[in-house]
Formats: sequence, C-alpha cells, structure tokens
Amino acid sequence: MSEAFLGLGSNLGDRADRLERAVAALGLLGDVARSRWYENPAVGLPGAPAFLNGVVRLLTALAPDELLRQTRDIERGLGRDPLRRSGSRTIDIDILLYDRQVISRPGLEIPHPRLHQRAFVLVPLAELAPNLTHPVLGRTVVQMLADVDSAGVKAA
Repeated sequence: MSEAFLGLGSNLGDRADRLERAVAALGLLGDVARSRWYENPAVGLPGAPAFLNGVVRLLTALAPDELLRQTRDIERGLGRDPLRRSGSRTIDIDILLYDRQVISRPGLEIPHPRLHQRAFVLVPLAELAPNLTHPVLGRTVVQMLADVDSAGVKAA
C-alpha cells in the first residue's frame, strides 16, 4: 500500500457537503483519514467566495496515474468542469504527495509544485503528518508551515 496526501477544496455551493462526499468517494479507493476543514480567502481570486479546504491521507494500492484519473472522475461526479482548472470551483482534489515519489510530467507533478507555499494546504496537512518530509525540499510540514502566513486559514 502507498500513502498519498490529497488536498481538497471547494468554494461554490454546499462546500462542506461536497468535501464530505469527496472523502466518501476517496474511501472507496483505500483507507482514509482527514483533517478538519479550514476556511480561507480565495487566493488570487478577488471577490470570489471563500474556500473550505482540508487534507486527506489515503492508503491505497492505486498507482499515481490511476489515482489522478480516479480523483478527476470524483471531481466530475461532484460537478467540476474538467476544462476549468482554476478559479472558483465546486470541488478540487490535488495529489500533494505520494509516498516519497517525485514525478514531473505533463498533467502530473508530485509533490505538488506549490505545496510549500500554501498555508491552506500546510495547516491541515500538519494535523495529519506534521513531521512528514518533503521529498525534494527535505523540510518537514511544520518547517514549511513556519515559512508561510497562515493568519487567514481558520478552522471551520
């Protein structure tokens, strides 16, 4: 079994319901544990509704490419427009980390390239795995979190 960490976010509709439904769907792919949900302003989207974000730890037998395919299917099933990869959205599921693998190819970057810059990801990730080390940067989640402004990330 592999250990993957996934970032979940929603800023349209019933955000909490969509996130819970995404967690339930991910539970069909393996064993899941999730952080609390956190509310934060929509980064880079002035005037957009606030996001509700969290992180899921998934123990799964799926390879990274198949996990990506499954997460995209879950997003579509929860109303996500597959052609719209940024902006406001009903649901967003990003693969943040997958074991200690480093993958860089079109459509799949692991670890997530902005993981270390995003308080809305690092705060919930620190709940689940504070001492997890980034496979490229060699820094723990807690160390990366200390370098970002997390003031706008509030437990929901």
